Amino acid sequence: MAYSIRIKVGDLALEAELNDTQTADRVYRALPLEAEASRWGDEIYFGTLVKAGKGDPMRAEMAVGEIGFWPPGRAFCIFWGPTPASAGSAPVAASPVVPIGRVVGDLKCLSDVADGTAIRIEAGPGGRPPGSLS
Repeated sequence: MAYSIRIKVGDLALEAELNDTQTADRVYRALPLEAEASRWGDEIYFGTLVKAGKGDPMRAEMAVGEIGFWPPGRAFCIFWGPTPASAGSAPVAASPVVPIGRVVGDLKCLSDVADGTAIRIEAGPGGRPPGSLS
């Protein structure tokens, strides 16, 4: 069972799921997270106080809708299209991130989100309680 989360960006609300990595567990335990969104192409990111789990797989090439965690900046990242590092239409992170989940639904609405927009990540309905990873 995935961790259910809700992402609120300005007036938008998106449902998402976090996976079973150590990093996703740490992010879930830190909820709610609040910050100002930053944009990098079709990526929204913001810094947190969370530290990445050791040994979680990392990669730069992401799928549309994937959520990543960038360890150097302790950043929560949402990818929905090309970034400045992309050669085509697929999202590519600035450097490898830990894939920690995915947004459920259409993300094109994020294209209107500006730098500095308030963002809040909170536990969603139907998720499992923190600490339920084995």
